[in-house]
Amino acid sequence: MKRTIISAIAALMCIVATAQERIQLPTPQPEKLTKMTLMDALKMRQSIREFVSSELSNEHLSVILWAACGINRPESGKLTNPTARNIQDIKVYVCRADGTWLYDAKGNALVKVLDKDLRGPIAGMQASVKEAPVSLLLVSDQRNERRPNRDWAFCDAGYVSQNIYLACTALGMGTVARAMMDQETLQKELGFGEGQFLVLNHPIGFAK
Repeated sequence: MKRTIISAIAALMCIVATAQERIQLPTPQPEKLTKMTLMDALKMRQSIREFVSSELSNEHLSVILWAACGINRPESGKLTNPTARNIQDIKVYVCRADGTWLYDAKGNALVKVLDKDLRGPIAGMQASVKEAPVSLLLVSDQRNERRPNRDWAFCDAGYVSQNIYLACTALGMGTVARAMMDQETLQKELGFGEGQFLVLNHPIGFAK
């Protein structure tokens, strides 16, 4: 009986711990956070490499992630970004002080994949970008494809990258697209294998 109770408590603790590994983001409401037009965002877009350490609100993060590769047509599950053959291969990992999270576009949530903060290996030798409170890691996941194609990875990540730029600009924030990163460390920490390509990263925050 005692063992049964202990097992039940342990199972309950595991369920609670698992539930805590998911963060539900607020519904993205870009119209409430910015009135900037697309043409104004294009006019003002620039690369920012120095950031203050102020945290991003989940409201801002939700809008940026939705703009990057969120679902804009719920009836079909299609995204804000185009992808080759609609394979929807670009996955966005959200790296910050409390760990590394995978953006779940369908659920509009963050799912924890690591307790470790990977902003260091993402910054690599460019220490200034490590100060950004959030770094987005763009990964092409083509494990379900018979013949993974790097060209698709780079093209599809480019679409997502531009969406991130424009969303950050409209929200009064800064970012920069970077290919520089410690790929070996990131591949190892995230357990990536064949068909998963590290493509770009975007440190995000308010400009210094």
